[in-house]
Amino acid sequence: MRFDVISLFPSAFEALSVSKIWTQALEKKSVELVVHDLRSFGVGPHKIVDDAPYGGGEGMLLKLEPLVAALESIERKKSSLVLCMSPQGETFSQGLAQDLSKIDQLILICGRYEGFDERFIEHWVDQCISIGDYVLTGGELPAMVMMDAISRHLPGVLGAEQSLHNDSLSRGGLKYPQYTRPESFRGHKVLKVLLSGHHGNIELWRQEKSELRTLQKRPDLLESLIAKNTGLKKLKK
Repeated sequence: MRFDVISLFPSAFEALSVSKIWTQALEKKSVELVVHDLRSFGVGPHKIVDDAPYGGGEGMLLKLEPLVAALESIERKKSSLVLCMSPQGETFSQGLAQDLSKIDQLILICGRYEGFDERFIEHWVDQCISIGDYVLTGGELPAMVMMDAISRHLPGVLGAEQSLHNDSLSRGGLKYPQYTRPESFRGHKVLKVLLSGHHGNIELWRQEKSELRTLQKRPDLLESLIAKNTGLKKLKK
């Protein structure tokens, strides 16, 4: 998969280099990242990229011309989508990450200031996506969150691909509790079932705890979990 990002702050994406999984994915060419500096497509000698909104109001909007010029400079693959980071978009989820991982090329548009000229969203953007009901200074952080979540679904990105299927939300609910050494610490002991070596009992315990934790902490996920694990119906609050 190729990620193309249009941003006023391309250096922000250097933060991805702290992730060993991400850097190895780039080295193995499981993913490709190209960041395009929106400022270089600005209007006039001063490379202007923003202007005041018609009708008045606070703040500035990203201008239409630089956005379109930056987008049209990108060589498009046969399967590509233009995604806009916006609180007005569909809420990002594990399922959406999985669906987007099947696309050959994702072009992510990072907003700034008060947002975009609406004509850009209406005529050049395929889909707007939000990572949550809160406002951030710009679209760079949401873009990195999305790229990280999406890339995990690509072959060769994770060292142990089975871990993807055991992640929270991958099976419809939250992940079961986990423990590691020491077996006992200040009187707090690891449960005997996890020390038993009986893989069938351990798997059953994990499924039950996953379902119960989802029921208690994220009941909004129950519909998805019920579809994947019918055993949830036996649980009671």
